[in-house]
Amino acid sequence: MRLNTAVTRPQTRVLATNKLLRNTYLLLSMTLVFSAATAGAAMVFNLPHPGMIVTMIGYFGLLFLTTKFCNSSMGLVFVFALTGFMGLTLGPIINMYVNTFSNGNELVMTALGGTGVIFLGLSGYALTTRKDFSFIGGFLMVGILVAFLAGIGAAVFAIPALSLAVSAMFILLMSALILYQTSAMIHGGETNYILATVSLYVSIYNLFLSLLNILGALSGED
Repeated sequence: MRLNTAVTRPQTRVLATNKLLRNTYLLLSMTLVFSAATAGAAMVFNLPHPGMIVTMIGYFGLLFLTTKFCNSSMGLVFVFALTGFMGLTLGPIINMYVNTFSNGNELVMTALGGTGVIFLGLSGYALTTRKDFSFIGGFLMVGILVAFLAGIGAAVFAIPALSLAVSAMFILLMSALILYQTSAMIHGGETNYILATVSLYVSIYNLFLSLLNILGALSGED
């Protein structure tokens, strides 16, 4: 009996991990499609950007609700509300690049492709090697806080150089967050697929915006 228990426990953990990964990537795919749809709607109707204050209130408010109800079906409602809202804030930004730069469409597609390559590459690396990246958790918390505050400063005081530096920081931090979150799912540090989805979605969202900002500054053609 003890032998059977010892054998089935690892199998149970593997099944639970595979289920978590499957549910997370399925939900992530659905939220990305929904977010793209809301961004597209915002572009078609030429909606204005809600502004930094409204964006932060909407993001943190919906993030709080998603976290609070992550263990119930309401969590799914709020995760789609969150990602849909973020899509609405993304549409006006994409419109700005398309209308400002003659190669705006190329910039957007390049940023999108770069985001996909980074996400798939890092996720594949973490899943294949199964390395434990939990040791970067503290660094990520401090780094994201510093980058967030610096980003607010760059927006308020309109400092282009600081904005580019913040974008570069976010590319590194979001890449590290993808490794950290994927590793957490593999090694049991994260067992809730809704929270895992939100973390990966935020990584992808910020990666895309950061790449777009850098590409616009370095490769944009008026």
